[in-house]
Amino acid sequence: MKSIDELRTLVEQELLSLKYPSTPADLYAPIDYILSLGGKRMRPILLLLSYQLYNKKDVKAALRPAIAIEVFHNFTLLHDDIMDEAPVRRGQSTVHTKWNENVAILSGDAMLIQSYQYLSELPKESLIECLSVFNTMALKVCEGQQYDMDFEIQAEVDLKSYLKMIEYKTAVLLGASLKMGAIIGGGAKEDADNLYEFGRKIGIAFQLKDDLLDVFGDTNAFGKQLGGDIIANKKTCLYLKALSLSDGSEKMELVNLYSSETINSTEKVEKVKQIYASLEIETHINELINEYYENAMKSLNAIGKDTSELENFAALLKIRES
Repeated sequence: MKSIDELRTLVEQELLSLKYPSTPADLYAPIDYILSLGGKRMRPILLLLSYQLYNKKDVKAALRPAIAIEVFHNFTLLHDDIMDEAPVRRGQSTVHTKWNENVAILSGDAMLIQSYQYLSELPKESLIECLSVFNTMALKVCEGQQYDMDFEIQAEVDLKSYLKMIEYKTAVLLGASLKMGAIIGGGAKEDADNLYEFGRKIGIAFQLKDDLLDVFGDTNAFGKQLGGDIIANKKTCLYLKALSLSDGSEKMELVNLYSSETINSTEKVEKVKQIYASLEIETHINELINEYYENAMKSLNAIGKDTSELENFAALLKIRES
């Protein structure tokens, strides 16, 4: 069985081997650009790790669907960055900043088509089932993004709704990656379902960690603008937890900071961070992350195979700083 680092190398090599037409340059150059910015490649790695549970000899047979997952993920980033007005992605300018919004939209559309092209290379015995998993996941990702945008303008959002949003926007892609790997590898349906649940739960924990890092992370390590969620008035788990724990005056200050259109962005971020710190929000969210992590491990342990590499991967996500 190949290690996480070995699988990451295989994914990077496969991405580098992708060839794009030279024209129209403004369609294909942004695709090459976003894929060259790196990233953890955790979604294709999860697919390959899952595949290896059932087929340890020929991991390259699952490389193209793994690339399909990575290209799809990066397509969503192009469009998300436009909607979030994000200037930085992985420490570099976002595509819509480096080119323009129209270019980013069209290049993203092309990436979505490419992901289906790569997925279509699967053999018939696994293609239909994987397409079903992929299509269900892709639609939920879109629903999750819409919920995310809706929450920005809704006066009230509850924690349950927020957790559903991040499940759809982030976690289902991890779950689908693992489930598709099991299907391609020939795993049992029960195993594929348990792997999906493992990915879904660890994906929610991952996004909660992402929310924490957006506020309490290190700019250089995180690779994105800190406080971006606060600036965009995103009602993250941190914000919702702070509302539930704060008293009248502190709660009012937090609500006013999120509704203000005149306050300087830097000042807004610092004041919200001060409220979060006073309420020990970081500790509360870490407790929720641990809860999802432990439940994810229960789903993984139900498989009854040597899942040590997946356990190591989940542990790395839990303690990550970027």
